[in-house]
Amino acid sequence: MYIKRHAEDALKKLSKMFGAVLVTGARQVGKSTLLSEIAEVKNSVTLDDPLLKQSAKEQGGTFFKDNPPPVMVDEIQYAPNLFPYIKMSLDSSKQKGQFYLTGSQQFEMMKNVTESLAGRIGILMLLGFSLRERKSIAFTDPFLPSDEYFAARKKDMSDYSYDEIWNIIHRGCMPEIALNDDYDWQMFFGSYVRTYLERDIRKLSQVADEEKFLNFMTVTASYTGQLLNLASLARDVGISEPTASRWLSILVTSGIVYLLKPYSNNITKRTVKTPKLYFLDTGLAAYLTRWNTPEVLKNGAMAGAFFESFVVAEIIKSYYNRGVLDLPLYFYRDKDMNEIDLVIEDNATLYPLEIKKHADPQKSDTKAFHLLDKIPNRKRGSGGVICLYDNLITLNGDDRVIPINYL
Repeated sequence: MYIKRHAEDALKKLSKMFGAVLVTGARQVGKSTLLSEIAEVKNSVTLDDPLLKQSAKEQGGTFFKDNPPPVMVDEIQYAPNLFPYIKMSLDSSKQKGQFYLTGSQQFEMMKNVTESLAGRIGILMLLGFSLRERKSIAFTDPFLPSDEYFAARKKDMSDYSYDEIWNIIHRGCMPEIALNDDYDWQMFFGSYVRTYLERDIRKLSQVADEEKFLNFMTVTASYTGQLLNLASLARDVGISEPTASRWLSILVTSGIVYLLKPYSNNITKRTVKTPKLYFLDTGLAAYLTRWNTPEVLKNGAMAGAFFESFVVAEIIKSYYNRGVLDLPLYFYRDKDMNEIDLVIEDNATLYPLEIKKHADPQKSDTKAFHLLDKIPNRKRGSGGVICLYDNLITLNGDDRVIPINYL
């Protein structure tokens, strides 16, 4: 059963603007399913197939004669030598929507895309199911805590129970596990991690010790929702800091981890410069950190971090699904430990947000918002506290209590 993806419109726009379209993101988020549903292609090949991969690597010059465009190539990162041939074909035909590519690893692939297909390729980042997609909600605007957004969002809503949200957080957002309640959670993620290690890490990134990298993933998952501390990460795993930095970049570029940048400009010299780390799929993070049931997770020491990670990922999806790659998302934290969980910048306006797993937000939750007033050439917009309360209500001035179903 195909669930309509909110990235469909962005994909259609890109295919009319560029000769090639690349859909990138972690394994199992639905990249090839999306393309199969939307792209109008004659041929479809996957380089997960060893014979096709060998043909693509060794006979790149004839590969697209055997598989002429419009064509979809799944897992293009396995044959980066194809990019120059795609360029030659596009330069010759001048047609749009000829090559539809997917890739679950960006770090090698993006270098080749940048060098070979600059100006010829549109890029779409895809994550797992959003809350909106799960409930077949048609509303696709990126999240912004403004009057206009809330008025439009209210017209197309679904409710979520407390237990339902925690089941979703625990189970994760990958379509296959999300759509099949009978799939064993442990077995699914065990297989997912092993596939990721064997296909992507071993073949593409020259990580010598897969078990140590798995330990690194596990420790990184335990840091979700926290400031990045590379020295601590390296020490916990028993690797050097440069190795930790390189391994973290692999998790980022393969769509597993997102690093949220701190908001800063010339006047905010007292703000921290370190990003915050978020696992983009809370189900995978829960598996790695051994929170084996929703009940244990929601009552555990990491419940707040998981809820925050889930909310940040949902907001990221709302932008990626509209084709926005350069996200206007930040957090604020200064040397006095004043912090705002999320700041969205739109038209020189800063919208502050706190994220709380409880259902009884207080005015004190917004006490740091006024710090944005000191930033020159920016004004502070309305903000609020995203939480598990069930009504959108005013909390303090222009700031609201924002139920999670408004995301």
